[in-house]
Amino acid sequence: MPHKLRKIRKERGSRTHGFGRVGQHRGGGQRGGHGKAGFHKHKWTYVIKYEPDYFGKRGFTSPKSLRQKVSVINVGTLDELAEKLSTGKENGKLFIDLKSLGYTKLLGAGKVTKPLIVKVASCSKSAAEKIKEADGQILIESEKLE
Repeated sequence: MPHKLRKIRKERGSRTHGFGRVGQHRGGGQRGGHGKAGFHKHKWTYVIKYEPDYFGKRGFTSPKSLRQKVSVINVGTLDELAEKLSTGKENGKLFIDLKSLGYTKLLGAGKVTKPLIVKVASCSKSAAEKIKEADGQILIESEKLE
């Protein structure tokens, strides 16, 4: 319930109601704008001193539709984990399906000591050579777009 002794009743007829000259106490004018307003104008010295990298661009971002996540595994790691990852034996060689394990590419770092049959989407030349030298075989899945 309103009562007589509110500030607005006391300030009636005073034009500014105790907030100084005309136009003060109206939004963000007294402090030069709200937030980061004026960073290219009257707050430029603040930008130079405290946020020098605020303006401008750096680097680039490729479109997300073109990005393809490639998960890789090296031949040496594959050789160490061959018994755990293999799904069976074919002709005395361990069979490993890397696609079902979530790997898309086989790289050639490390040594191969066991004969392996590896099913993978793609592999490097050095990885293919090392597996063939160890009397192994690579089955590359080539997807045709039709």
